[in-house]
Amino acid sequence: MNSLKLSVSTAPFLKDKDTTPKIMMKVVYTLIPIVLASIFYFGLSAFLIIITSVFSCMFTEWLFNPAADRLKSLKDGSGLITGLLLALTLPPGFPLWMVFIGGLVAIGMGKAMWGGLGQNVFNPALLGRAFLQAAFPTAITTWSPPDGRYFSLRGTNLAPPFFQGENLDGVSGATPLSKMKFDHVATDTWDLLIGATGGSLGETCAILFILAGAYLLITKIIDWRIPLSIILTVIVFSGIFYMINPAIYPSPIFMILSGGMLLGTVFMATDLVTSPLTPKGTWIFGIGIGLLIVLIRNWGGLPEGVMYAILLMNTTTPLLNRFTKIRTYGHKK
Repeated sequence: MNSLKLSVSTAPFLKDKDTTPKIMMKVVYTLIPIVLASIFYFGLSAFLIIITSVFSCMFTEWLFNPAADRLKSLKDGSGLITGLLLALTLPPGFPLWMVFIGGLVAIGMGKAMWGGLGQNVFNPALLGRAFLQAAFPTAITTWSPPDGRYFSLRGTNLAPPFFQGENLDGVSGATPLSKMKFDHVATDTWDLLIGATGGSLGETCAILFILAGAYLLITKIIDWRIPLSIILTVIVFSGIFYMINPAIYPSPIFMILSGGMLLGTVFMATDLVTSPLTPKGTWIFGIGIGLLIVLIRNWGGLPEGVMYAILLMNTTTPLLNRFTKIRTYGHKK
């Protein structure tokens, strides 16, 4: 006679078939076309920046983990994603030694010091980028337009550490955001869609970001409330100012397609670790990001505000999780 066995375990009792490595690799797959587009537009410089950023993040991931967990931490894919996202926030002429430092900060201060994956408060890639913005403001705001130079370097990619020479790039240009902010000249919508503009590596080909976002939403990798609330807030808030004075303030379409708006909305604001867990919290989180983006872009000292908007709202995530808890069935609010 077979005896019945009682299995005792803790929650959760229902488990999804998707593991952390599987989710991370799906995100990596959506980033591959965007990475290839950046290499197509900016050539060898983009390739070297991406390789350096990924290597730096993976090396730091390996360095800060115990010997027994090093291989496991590299396999989960989080370090790879951080390296790719950090690279996409940088200009094509950025020195490689600065890229390496950005990777060290992104993983070391943005992830490892908090206790590793799942414990960090800030998006690691954006934290690394914010450090580079503060430490090297001139280098990170020196832009090169896509001009078909596939096998030549731009700016000071190979400059030695602490090199104080002049920018070696023979051609430099303003980004669509800086043109709009300082000269009140809007960039053609088609150019923004296909990526034929100057800017960071990830400010290329808005069409690819839209497709990537659609895939991540369909596969339920990201919460639909966050990108929807960000985009709706930017459309409404920027649309009000555009109707007041279209000669000064950019249109909602321009706000959505320009700069790092789609990169931040699709891949960074939706970070599973640093975004709220509750439905109400995600709406507040997204609306806050959208408001800050419009405010910083229109009245801030810098033409872009996506990075600071997301980082500032990352700080509210613990509070949003605490005060927007879903009522437990059978309990009062």
